[in-house]
Amino acid sequence: MSPEDNELMCLVEGDAPMGRIMRAHWLPVCMSEEVAERDGPPVRARLLGEDMVAFRDSEGRVGVLAEACPHRGASLFFGRNEEGGLRCLYHGWKFDTEGNVLDMACEPNAERMCVGMRHRHYPVHEAGGFVWAWLGDPAEVAPFLTPAWAPTEDTRISIVKMHVACNWAQVLEGSIDSAHSSSLHSTNIPAADGIGGSTATGDTWARPTVDKAPRMEYELTDYGFRYVALRRPIVREESEVYVRMTIFVAPFTVLIPPNNQYHLSQMLVPMDDGNCMFYWVAWHETKGIEQDEWRRFCAALPGIDLDPDFRKLRNAGNNYMQDREAMKHGDFTGIKGIPTQDMAMWESMGRIADRTADKLGASDLAIIQFRKQMLAAARKVRDGGPPIGATEPRTPPVTLRSYEGVIPKSMDWKTLDFAAFEAHRIRPEAA
Repeated sequence: MSPEDNELMCLVEGDAPMGRIMRAHWLPVCMSEEVAERDGPPVRARLLGEDMVAFRDSEGRVGVLAEACPHRGASLFFGRNEEGGLRCLYHGWKFDTEGNVLDMACEPNAERMCVGMRHRHYPVHEAGGFVWAWLGDPAEVAPFLTPAWAPTEDTRISIVKMHVACNWAQVLEGSIDSAHSSSLHSTNIPAADGIGGSTATGDTWARPTVDKAPRMEYELTDYGFRYVALRRPIVREESEVYVRMTIFVAPFTVLIPPNNQYHLSQMLVPMDDGNCMFYWVAWHETKGIEQDEWRRFCAALPGIDLDPDFRKLRNAGNNYMQDREAMKHGDFTGIKGIPTQDMAMWESMGRIADRTADKLGASDLAIIQFRKQMLAAARKVRDGGPPIGATEPRTPPVTLRSYEGVIPKSMDWKTLDFAAFEAHRIRPEAA
């Protein structure tokens, strides 16, 4: 990859082609729980280099406004959320969820001046545990598509949120890299006999393979691509294969292979060119995992593992609190939590990884495909074409499912109805 292509794929601020692709999709601003309280504290967010605040007003409506007050540029994060709007502390200007100026306390003719005046605001939608905003052309707001993790109103959804101090693309490349889990996460994802697929406990996700060199296959789709990592199972390797399917939904969503308790989805959302917000969603229509339990499993509990801005307390400044003594006694990384293990690798590459010197192999098939696809998409937008995933008809994400499990070698994963196969299969642990 050339330096120019590396920048084309990574940069999102201003009029960058990749940023224009992002603006053709609804972007998560924050979790709904962060603005659960009516007239509660505003929440800061940053997307594609733009600073904003989210808040819930007296009637329960959620608004997302540019953070800088249009009067003199003071931060609305410090504002008073009261009586149907957010009031700047500096001179008392007040704004509703749609950016209308309701009051200018410092102006003697405020009532007249407020008429027709609006502050920069973003169209908002709330769904699936998140507040979403539209950063594209306000005159061309796309219909909101229900995310994969909200198939029903009663779906149990748990969310981990963490700041990552590097570019979004190297984070996403980590999310679609199935090969690394056999090494980096081997303590948390150990091999186990007598199971038919990933089996979750309070501390681990055991899986039925010791194969660390998966064979990769992929299939292009209208929304991105899906691929499988094929590994030899511990038993019946002559007739069966262990399949882990990952789905990339352009431009920033990945459906991770599930376990026997919950499905897994990730969003790798660009804050700016050198920072990203990592969201990891565990969900299931009937089973699932409790919010605090999920965050504890990921070592991502706010106030314990994370500061109020969701920045890691285990970070590059303290070498992620890596425990070399624990490594001597069998812990592969000495770093607590699957996400932090990943982030130690991602952030160690620099704010924007230099891909010009990469030595890629067969296990990097998904990485290669992601780079090809997103570079082609960025070039198309740069040259006046439509953004990837934004042309009709669009595949509803809620219809997509990743998969993991042992299947007969005679079956073709590209045409297999995985839901029907699972419905008629008895896993060893359930027998």
